[in-house]
Amino acid sequence: MSPPDLQLPLPAGPAALSVGRKPAAQHARDLGVSVEAVELCRATDLIDLHIDTFIPPRLWGYDPRARHDGWILGRHFFGHLDLPRMRDAGLSGAMWSITTNPFRSADARWRTFQTNLERLGALVRASAGQLMLAPTHAAYAAARAAGAHAVMVSVQGANAWEAAPRGAATLAEDSVVRATLVHLTSSCYGATSSPHSMLRRDKGLTPAGVALVQQLNAQRVFVDLAHIHPAAFWGAVAAHDRSQPLLATHTGVTGARPHWRNLDDAQLRAIAETGGVVGVIFATNFLSRPGGPRDARMVLEHMEHIIRVIGEDHVAVGSDYDGAISPPAELGSGDRYPVLVQRMIDAGWPTARVEKVLGQNFLRCFAALRPGRAGAAAPG
Repeated sequence: MSPPDLQLPLPAGPAALSVGRKPAAQHARDLGVSVEAVELCRATDLIDLHIDTFIPPRLWGYDPRARHDGWILGRHFFGHLDLPRMRDAGLSGAMWSITTNPFRSADARWRTFQTNLERLGALVRASAGQLMLAPTHAAYAAARAAGAHAVMVSVQGANAWEAAPRGAATLAEDSVVRATLVHLTSSCYGATSSPHSMLRRDKGLTPAGVALVQQLNAQRVFVDLAHIHPAAFWGAVAAHDRSQPLLATHTGVTGARPHWRNLDDAQLRAIAETGGVVGVIFATNFLSRPGGPRDARMVLEHMEHIIRVIGEDHVAVGSDYDGAISPPAELGSGDRYPVLVQRMIDAGWPTARVEKVLGQNFLRCFAALRPGRAGAAAPG
């Protein structure tokens, strides 16, 4: 079943959509953190490498332009983010994922992807300039200068393009910033890291997967190694153009919590060797360990392990908000990135490290792979 057409109730006029944000002192009181933590989030580049906030509008018409405090499911599953809470937190940009339904036919996946790409663009256009598409580093900088949240269009499950006439090469220039090769199910490109891979004898990257990596490299689209089986991971590393930074946008690490979803130290080093970054997910089932912290410090444990193994230049935030996750209670809403920053401050992290992890590490990769033209910004 295809998701319904995007139906966003348009406001009566510009004033009806105007989005302010709470004063820093008020937001700090509401979260129980220091004003320093809130102001740091708002002053620096804060970029989340993976959000699924486009899923609720696809499925039931949730309007991410409107505030949704007191969401019925609390911190669980969906409803983590909306534009007002993003502004309160200082979220300057994010990779907005178009997630692929693997149970559709290949032709239907391709048609649905094209429809959803247009729907996401429609959402941006309906935001009265408060969302802007950012397919390049220059476009991100323009959105930042305009005070808009930068939307970097991404795809979760590149099998969306299996039936495209020329695969990923069919994509319009600058339409997509990054793609995961697989998602929670294996595909024509290779095996997933999830238990679904038990159904597949060959766990590696297929010849079609090798071709996909090469097409993404040619398009200068980030290759995202979240969700992929270790055997396919190494196949992708071998096929990849090492001059381009690899990403794992939303993951944990086995050095902090052994889990099929998480990356081991050798995988971390392979990403770092390309100059890439690893975004740490907020999902408690992948992060928490017996006897470990139950709050936002579980995210820090994984970040600190990455720092010990490959250094502070290769860590980022990849929450997976709105991706059917249950984050720690104190990170249960998208206005709570300052809580994570407060835990960084409490742990004695220098400001320079905090700023790197929040956005500067990814922006270095973005500028290297997709610089764009100075002053250029995509419509919306």
